[in-house]
Amino acid sequence: MRSVPRCIPVAVLSLLAACGHKDDKAAAAPPPPPKVAVYTVAPAELTLSAELPGRLEASRIAQVRARTPGIVLARVYKEGSDVKAGDLLFRIDPAQFQASYDSAQAAVAKAEANLAQAELKVKRYKPLLAAQAVSNQEYDDAVTAQKQATADLATARAARQTAGLTLGYATVTAPISGRVGRALVTEGALVGQGEATPMAVVQTLDPIYVTITQSSADVLRLRKALADGKLKSADGKGNAGAAKVTLVTEDGQPYPKAGKLLFSDVTVDETTGAITMRAEFPNPDRALLPGMYVRTRLEQAVNESGIAVPQQAVVRGPEGATVLVVGADNKVTSQPVKADAAQDGRWIISSGLKGGEKVIVEGFQKTKPGGTVTPTPWQGPPAGNAPGQVSAPTPPAPGPAPATAAAAK
Repeated sequence: MRSVPRCIPVAVLSLLAACGHKDDKAAAAPPPPPKVAVYTVAPAELTLSAELPGRLEASRIAQVRARTPGIVLARVYKEGSDVKAGDLLFRIDPAQFQASYDSAQAAVAKAEANLAQAELKVKRYKPLLAAQAVSNQEYDDAVTAQKQATADLATARAARQTAGLTLGYATVTAPISGRVGRALVTEGALVGQGEATPMAVVQTLDPIYVTITQSSADVLRLRKALADGKLKSADGKGNAGAAKVTLVTEDGQPYPKAGKLLFSDVTVDETTGAITMRAEFPNPDRALLPGMYVRTRLEQAVNESGIAVPQQAVVRGPEGATVLVVGADNKVTSQPVKADAAQDGRWIISSGLKGGEKVIVEGFQKTKPGGTVTPTPWQGPPAGNAPGQVSAPTPPAPGPAPATAAAAK
């Protein structure tokens, strides 16, 4: 039987021990810095806009009322159709008014005949007065009768005109061009008896108005920023008004046509602290209807060196908004920022960041302030807004106006 040399087990044990030391060293080696996606801050010109609730109103509204009493004979128009000013809407029984007009016409004819006779008498008496064939009294009476006949004719003509107006009121026409709604009276109804009975409503829908409210505090901050030179006005005239107004309808679809701001009210609502504004939009297809709620975007100012970062880069906590910044040594620091306004997918930063800094957009869970990371450029989706357009968050419903992008300053 062959014996195994004692040196072999010792060598095997030494080899196993050496392998164990190598595994310990490998386990003790630190992991590589985690990869995070960063966005490099780049100042750019940003259009500051405010997203505000609004409600549509007709640009012109006219109530069609009966201006003379009578029975409605017919409704001529089609409910919900477009009409032009002067189009016939209703017919009221004109028989009584036609008789009054005919009587007034006859009175005019009689007055004209009396005047002609009086004028002829004066013309005949004038040479007789010179020949002293008639007395001065007789001539004066003839002249007076002529003047009275002239006045009677004027009275008769005025009465005829009044009768003609009353007769005309029996045909009810559209006072303005627009869309006429449902009829408020039917055939056979007695209207205008003691009051001007409403019969229909005509509304002009093209153009159409939208009434908007904005917080007075936001307007004041915007005006101060413009006055201090921190912002320039969007209209290029130094005003705090909107150079352009767009809207989104109730179904979330953007309206394709831009509007314009007509005016901003001079008083503040005591209950809401808001200022009322009115914008005008073209509405050739009648897609916008009075009473609809919409969201409007008002371009109000321009920040020539504004900073905006992806929305997910900003973390909000008890101490406010912060971002994680990657330094030149790839060290992570937490940096407080002021982010008061947002656009689709971005926050506008009014303080706390400067151009060239890198903020972490993805990979927050892999690191913390003081840690080291491996930064990679963030490949994010394009923002929903047009480049350079920044707006305040959209409020849920009309009411006191929310904060605007002007608050960022």
